Amino acid sequence: MSDTPRRYLIVGPSWVGDMVMAQSLFITLKKHYPDCIIDVIAPAWSLPILERMPQINRGIALAVGHGEFSLLRRIRLGRSLRKHAYSHAIVLPRSWKSALGPFFAGAKVRTGYRGEMRYGLLNDIRQLDKNRLKQTVQRFVAHAYDSDFNQVPDIPFPRLEVDTSNCERLIKELGLDLVRPVIAMMPGAEYGPAKQWPENHYRQLTTLLLDKGYQVWVIGSAKEKALGDAITAGQGTHAINLCGRTELVDAVDLLSCAEQAVTNDSGLMHVAAAVGIKLNVIYGSSTPDYTPPLTDNAVIHYKNLYCSPCFKRVCPLGHTNCLNYIECEDVLIKIIG
Repeated sequence: MSDTPRRYLIVGPSWVGDMVMAQSLFITLKKHYPDCIIDVIAPAWSLPILERMPQINRGIALAVGHGEFSLLRRIRLGRSLRKHAYSHAIVLPRSWKSALGPFFAGAKVRTGYRGEMRYGLLNDIRQLDKNRLKQTVQRFVAHAYDSDFNQVPDIPFPRLEVDTSNCERLIKELGLDLVRPVIAMMPGAEYGPAKQWPENHYRQLTTLLLDKGYQVWVIGSAKEKALGDAITAGQGTHAINLCGRTELVDAVDLLSCAEQAVTNDSGLMHVAAAVGIKLNVIYGSSTPDYTPPLTDNAVIHYKNLYCSPCFKRVCPLGHTNCLNYIECEDVLIKIIG
């Protein structure tokens, strides 16, 4: 170990899945520099998730909304961090505003990809080779390397720590039990409907799973409550809608109770992968080539149609066949083996 450990200030991403994938970078930094100290500037909602990553010294809340500029607030935050004498900073978002914090914090080496005229704010500006670094997680992890940073790096899988005490509390307070094996369903996708397997498909799969002796927990935010209600309505006591009844970090602990999960390509998909349970992942407008689940324990359901992937929020052709053509029975077969 070096006499003076590297002190990293990392500006984290604003999406749930990206924040989980960023753990692959944190793991790599700790592998290369075991005594390094890693602080992460992140949205307040993500701090409990960062607490489940043992590589992180502390999370620092960035009290601005997604897409909000807040110039003075970012400058003040950076200046308040000067006392920590960061030797290195890594800026994962590619916006100009995201580079302000490390600059005003006085981090000596400030690394990030070229984007939005960040000259001066960053002094280690890298040109992204999208042909080599095809995946988001590869682009994150490449920042751990001082040279050869466009070579495809090894990707360690994220692994979030489970709080068993919190899990026991949730089971009690939510009136859950583990008498039947649990299949978790995450039917939401913040990006848009072109990434969401149809509600009726989730409902039909729930019916099939209940008939096979499983129970189904639908997990998501308050935004997905109506969707969860539609999936579970009239399905009996073993189909439970948990959307909006828990915090994001609670999903980590609840998912640890599940035998498997069925999920869209979403932030919760990455959370479930980092918990380590078996996944059945539904891909529509996106592709597993770009944002794969970071686990060896996943089944991919992807039709790879002529129009896929389009990466649109809403199907530009109006049919969303990339999702509609994925049959419930095909997913069921992969679940029951």
